[in-house]
Amino acid sequence: MNKLLTVSPSPHVQGDESIRKIMYGVVLAMLPAFAMSVMFFGWNSVKVTLIAIAASVFFEYVIQKYIMKVKPTVDDGSAIVTGILLAFNVPVGLPVWLIVLGALVAIGVGKMSFGGLGQNPFNPALVGRVFLLISFPVQMTTWTANKVVADGFSGATPLGLLKEGLKNGETIPQITSQLPSHFDLFWGNMSGSLGEISAVALLLGGVYMLWKKIISWHTPVAVLGTIFIFEGILWLANPDRFMDPMFHLFTGGAMLGAIFMATDMVSSPMTHVGQLIFGVGIGIITVLIRNFGAYPEGISFAILIMNAFTPLINAYVKPTRFGRVA
Repeated sequence: MNKLLTVSPSPHVQGDESIRKIMYGVVLAMLPAFAMSVMFFGWNSVKVTLIAIAASVFFEYVIQKYIMKVKPTVDDGSAIVTGILLAFNVPVGLPVWLIVLGALVAIGVGKMSFGGLGQNPFNPALVGRVFLLISFPVQMTTWTANKVVADGFSGATPLGLLKEGLKNGETIPQITSQLPSHFDLFWGNMSGSLGEISAVALLLGGVYMLWKKIISWHTPVAVLGTIFIFEGILWLANPDRFMDPMFHLFTGGAMLGAIFMATDMVSSPMTHVGQLIFGVGIGIITVLIRNFGAYPEGISFAILIMNAFTPLINAYVKPTRFGRVA
């Protein structure tokens, strides 16, 4: 009886990939963004990242060994990825105890409460990040000034300055004078969460994961393309009220979310068509929150909302069955 064939749910893919190999591939892809965070924020970036990783690995080990009573699987690298992504989504000056609390929520609530890796419907790092943002908004929106930031630019994020300026009745040309150039935004010369500041570093990581076939292009292109198109429409309709689309691609968590979090294999759709729908939904929700919501940024909420729709997308967007005649 113990040799019965076990058939798992689709997709069934044969290859030499393993969870460990994929997860450490993602870690390698995040190194350029990590290096840029160290350059712009100093060694505090290392401290925040190491604390987030250590806390994530610790909580996963303890929960699996002493609560779930199963063999710990911390060596597969998934807890490390969660820790790095959590660190990438918080200010570099966040107190240590809040980083640890965020890791506990990310691992304990976002991942292990659903049964562990492969069973979590939501991206664990985003669960931790949104919990911290809602519960501790002051600490999560207290930004450390960039070490080499352009003269005259405060520690506030570009999206925060945009939202505040519009609230005070300023026009886009007036607000633009307070912002870094598009080159600075692309390079990472601005304030923000630890890992979201450098678009070029995040794109390098994305290219590496595409090359290694860790991710496909469908979700990132759908997210970023949707943001670009709809922000472009708003900008063309009223350039005194809305920023240009390149600004929205280079600021906030657009690149980080589209490349590293929306592409999570567990919480995103299985098919390419489903991934395109998923990405378009994330892009639309992000645009709505950024321009008409209370928060300057919206991609974290957008990804979690679309994570909830993933089972529905998988149910209605399926590949052609083997042997079926179209």
